[in-house]
Amino acid sequence: MKAVIVMFDSLNRHMLPPYGADWTHAPNFSRLAEQSVTYDNHWVGSMPCMPARRDLLTGRYNFLHRSWGPLEPFDDSLPALLRANKVYLHLVSDHYHYWEPGGATYHSQYTTWDFVRGQEGDPWKGEVEDPIIPEHVGDFSGYRSHLFRQDWINRNYMTEEHQHPMSETFSRGIEFIKKNRKEDRWLLQIEAFDPHEPFFTPQTYKDLYPHDYTGKHFDWPGYQPVKETREEIEHCKFEYAALLSMCDAYLGKVMDVMDECDLWKDTMLIVTTDHGFLLGEHDWWAKNIMPFYNEIARTPLFVWDPRDKRKNERCGDLTQFIDLAPTLLEYFGAAVPGDMVGVSLQSTAEKDQREAILFGIHGGHVNCTDGRYVYMRAPVRPDNAPLYNYTLMPTHMASLFSVEELRNLELAEPFTFTKGIRTLKIPATSYIPAHHFGTLLFDLENDPEQKQPLHDADIEKRMIGLLIQTMALHDAPPEQYERLGL
Repeated sequence: MKAVIVMFDSLNRHMLPPYGADWTHAPNFSRLAEQSVTYDNHWVGSMPCMPARRDLLTGRYNFLHRSWGPLEPFDDSLPALLRANKVYLHLVSDHYHYWEPGGATYHSQYTTWDFVRGQEGDPWKGEVEDPIIPEHVGDFSGYRSHLFRQDWINRNYMTEEHQHPMSETFSRGIEFIKKNRKEDRWLLQIEAFDPHEPFFTPQTYKDLYPHDYTGKHFDWPGYQPVKETREEIEHCKFEYAALLSMCDAYLGKVMDVMDECDLWKDTMLIVTTDHGFLLGEHDWWAKNIMPFYNEIARTPLFVWDPRDKRKNERCGDLTQFIDLAPTLLEYFGAAVPGDMVGVSLQSTAEKDQREAILFGIHGGHVNCTDGRYVYMRAPVRPDNAPLYNYTLMPTHMASLFSVEELRNLELAEPFTFTKGIRTLKIPATSYIPAHHFGTLLFDLENDPEQKQPLHDADIEKRMIGLLIQTMALHDAPPEQYERLGL
């Protein structure tokens, strides 16, 4: 048995034809839906990039206990468990957060790994002289100024499609498939940074979306409220759509090689993403800062399982990112450790028992859904306290914790999943202004676009009960209840 995971970043399900989009060019996603089970009620867990990947590998949430950071020494990781069961794992990715301090423990879990450079502000090509950058690209006084500068240096080395990081990532993944197609018990993870911003594509894909536009260069929206004109918003959506179509083209190449090598008979294929992205919906760009509306939190998932051979089917079960680790362990005949709270997609009985799931970002809303209602519980104090990071790996996204942050650390009592180990308990702050938005409740059946918050005391009481119950299942720290006024 073999498995291929194709994971994109910031892939919007509402812009895919299998989920109802009628204007984007993505024929291979439609082809995939005909060859697999399409999951209609699939959700994120922890946000954003590396917290999601910790969910993926450990089968449990990251966001209740810590912010962005590495795998922890006590984590049961999918790659390590599969390697112990004689499964060969190969990762090929252009997701540059893997080689920052906050992601540095992930790739080394795999048997082998292959990285492609140059996405976003990846510090790749060294040029002392400032590049030529179109006017109005971004705010060069802010914390992302170095990303804008480096991105325009990197782009100069990608003048042909084959030089684009996505192209190279999929080429190397397909090379692995062809080389090892006759071997058994391997897992390949092809992980593309796209369609994450900036929405940089060869002209071929832009030509799929012809439109009149005379405004500023705009393919990289900020994490902020929409301030742009309607023309600029629509142009940016087309830039995203062009990158989505490029993702679709390379997904097609993976499916082509599975046809060519006759892999459908013994190879699981999982195609998904870590989260979505707002393109002006709810008057916001991007993710992280605002409430996690459906465009961010409800994500695509396609699964082909060669054992049951179900295809061209829809599944409405309540599923999420933490379910993929137990699914793959079960597929390869490996035991699922007790610390994994996710449920195998094949375990119908366990999924039937699931009443609700959580999703969120450390220090933001703690969100709970039962598949119909979404309850977004905000912190009750203006300072968003109390809040702590529980970790043995004190690193942020791109840096170590500062000495000042560590001055007031304590040792916490063990959690159920830390193997009896006491972690560091470090006072935390959050850039997420969740309390400004307040607590929100939505009925997805009657308000799928989440435009009208629901005010119903009985439903809210029920959702609070599910929230507390699911937080307890994940051994949430006591102060999380206090922070949320529960």
